[in-house]
Amino acid sequence: MSDWDGRRWHDMGGQAAGPVPMEGHDFALWEKRIDALMVLCGQKGLFTVDGLRRAIEDMGEDAFEKYSYYERWIAAVNQNLLEAGIYSLEELATRMDEIAARGPTYAEAQHG
Repeated sequence: MSDWDGRRWHDMGGQAAGPVPMEGHDFALWEKRIDALMVLCGQKGLFTVDGLRRAIEDMGEDAFEKYSYYERWIAAVNQNLLEAGIYSLEELATRMDEIAARGPTYAEAQHG
């Protein structure tokens, strides 16, 4: 006999988890931008919600515990765009280096 109940690590539905916090969450600008990016990419047919869910579930239990909701979403968006051939890892690295060279803060980047 196995102790496995047929659930993967991310499947928490129906399990006791304590009270659900009902206070509001003030979304940070970067979180809003990820949400907008996800909507735009979906409208353009670059990936589906199923593709995003698969990428999130494939991250593994450690990532699920370590990263916030929107950190997982941006990683999933990136994975789907890479898989769709929208850009390569090399192109992403080059662009990230260009942006990092502008400066560590948004204000400095605007003058770079």
